[in-house]
Amino acid sequence: MEDNSNVREILEKLVSFPTVSRDTNLPLVEWVESYLSSHGIGSERVTSPCGMKAHLYAQVGPETDGGVILSGHTDVVPVDGQAWTTDPWTLTEREGKLFGRGACDMKGFDALALLAMARAAKLPLKRPLQLALSFDEEVGCAAVVDLVEAMKGELPRAREVIVGEPTMMRVVTGHKGGLAYNVHVRGFEVHSSLLPYGVSAIMQAAKLIDWANQRNAENAAREPSELAAPFDPPFTTLHVGKIEGGTAHNITAKDCRFFIEFRFVPGESPEDWGRAFEAKAAELSAEMQKIHPDAGIELKAGFALPALTPEADGAAETLARRLTGDNGRHVVSYGTEGSQFQVRGYSTVICGPGDIAQAHQPDEFLSLAQLAAGEAFIDRLLDSMC
Repeated sequence: MEDNSNVREILEKLVSFPTVSRDTNLPLVEWVESYLSSHGIGSERVTSPCGMKAHLYAQVGPETDGGVILSGHTDVVPVDGQAWTTDPWTLTEREGKLFGRGACDMKGFDALALLAMARAAKLPLKRPLQLALSFDEEVGCAAVVDLVEAMKGELPRAREVIVGEPTMMRVVTGHKGGLAYNVHVRGFEVHSSLLPYGVSAIMQAAKLIDWANQRNAENAAREPSELAAPFDPPFTTLHVGKIEGGTAHNITAKDCRFFIEFRFVPGESPEDWGRAFEAKAAELSAEMQKIHPDAGIELKAGFALPALTPEADGAAETLARRLTGDNGRHVVSYGTEGSQFQVRGYSTVICGPGDIAQAHQPDEFLSLAQLAAGEAFIDRLLDSMC
């Protein structure tokens, strides 16, 4: 196996694997296993039910509680339809930037974590360093739960989790949670001149979407809580980004489908939002069935991600601030796998190289300066663990 002794070489290799969420990540996992093995590090897989994907975890250092987990995801978003000026699967340097799909989100941190493991294997660590690489982060952050549970059962209990999503190496202590539904509104077709005797799926869907608009207005008008105040915007938002339905302009629509997502602030309950939405859908469905029994609204739950809540005197925050010197208060409105670790008892922060504005974009890049800052962070972490 090639040496891959520096972080750029590791990143180049990771980017070369087209690990789009819809496809397998096993070639990348196999390479990571080989890389770790070449440094005397064993690793374990947690394979997906379909067998086409796998999480990976590993540990170096003493078999004691109180270690640090470096957490990253291996999947990336598609490049379909994007106007790239470089090959997205070949790491390309230009003007102090490294271009490639996933270079920023988040194979840059994955490369740093792998280098950290290799370096840690040669050091007299006082507490263990653990690696957690997941799949399917980009499609809901749910699959990582199996990885977290496997690590809890097989490895000594870590004290801090650092999730390396791109934060420009700032210490992020909170993010919004997410909740989503696929909605299918079933109508009853009649000629539009006979509107009262039919059920328009589109017009009923509009009522449910308007309910979301009303909640957005109420949330925006409300005084933000202390936990919500640092966010932009400082309230829970409901959003419908795509809708389809109908047969013709003069027929009441038989079907209408849309996807709705909730981005809720810490301190609010996804269960409460889910119950409120389901109750409104049930109310409208009952009204529709008074006209025709085949009409109604079907809800299929999508992703459900807890919020990451800032911790009082959190061990992970304390560690990350000591390593970065960052004492600012930072939260983000996007979600991460960090909250899945936190709700299972781990102290967790988000801190990694790169700018989230680059994530999912054509010509995605990670600057050389940010990669260097990440490597310096890793070196300070290893020093602190010795």
